[in-house]
Amino acid sequence: MKKPTASTGGDVAQQRSPEETEQIRAQLTERLEELRTEYSQTVTELAEIQRDRLTDSAGDDQADTGSKTLEREQEITLANTMHERVIQVEHALERLDAGSYGMCERCGKPIPAARLAAFPSATLCVDCKQLEERR
Repeated sequence: MKKPTASTGGDVAQQRSPEETEQIRAQLTERLEELRTEYSQTVTELAEIQRDRLTDSAGDDQADTGSKTLEREQEITLANTMHERVIQVEHALERLDAGSYGMCERCGKPIPAARLAAFPSATLCVDCKQLEERR
């Protein structure tokens, strides 16, 4: 991973006003709270599905069992996705504190503002993200 330098974009934090930094921090913090709430709800729903599976499975036919298994797998996938998003936003806040928010972790170049607006926890510029997705 290449570190930001003057030739690759410099310290993005120096280019951002304190007001902009605080606005970004507020947006990321709000998103983090939303994601944590969604994650907590998903984990609660998953626990309820597990509890129901253990207590209400007597007399289920194969279709009922299959439906419950599919529902449980979907909730597990959703919980994992929510957890990953929480981690991404926490990482974005850490990068904001370190002054590296908005810099590509791979090439060190600035991440376009439009990409950060669409995906505030982005860690890669568009080119590096495309390279990653091709692998």
